[in-house]
Amino acid sequence: MAASGVREKDKVAEYLNKLDDLKQQFIRETAPPDDPAAKARVLFGWLWAKKPRRYEINGNYKLNDAIDGQISARDQAVGNCLGLTVLYNCLLRRMGVDAEAVYLENAFGMGPHVLTILHAEEAVMDIDHIFPHGFDYQGHLSDPSRTTWGEKELVADVYLSAGNEFFERGHYAEALQSYDMAIALNPKFERAHVNRAIVLDKIGTEQTETH
Repeated sequence: MAASGVREKDKVAEYLNKLDDLKQQFIRETAPPDDPAAKARVLFGWLWAKKPRRYEINGNYKLNDAIDGQISARDQAVGNCLGLTVLYNCLLRRMGVDAEAVYLENAFGMGPHVLTILHAEEAVMDIDHIFPHGFDYQGHLSDPSRTTWGEKELVADVYLSAGNEFFERGHYAEALQSYDMAIALNPKFERAHVNRAIVLDKIGTEQTETH
């Protein structure tokens, strides 16, 4: 929640309650099986059935916005690949199912991409949230850029996205702070290092121009 900019205790509690409400609604409506992989499959289908318009390329990346998008009655997308992955993984975790993420450098020729990865017995399943047939998706398995991410690395990507948003708005100090948080969580995050260097150069240029 902090990476999404939600830091007030009452707001954090509000969104955690919304997550729990989603979880409870899912359990009531589906009576999901105990098997983790089967439960994950049922959750994936349920989320798509509840909100058929889920993915938007420049959509919500923050967890709170993805939660609101999922429960909204309005015809709006839930999130981009990051927002959908974070939401799904959080719901799985709240039901006792551990999931990680996979980062790809250039999926579908569109640039960086994030999806869920689930370890089921001896198998590994990719769960790509951008289309309804994305459960156990096979299309990324041979991608040489595959990098497995845990929770810290996934949150680092939220901070990176926040930094990019701040940068586009000209809020360079906030962008730098977000990139620093991303690097602290994932020191090997090359995009965060590159973007940090860019914003430092921008800050230095502006300081020179004002003197």
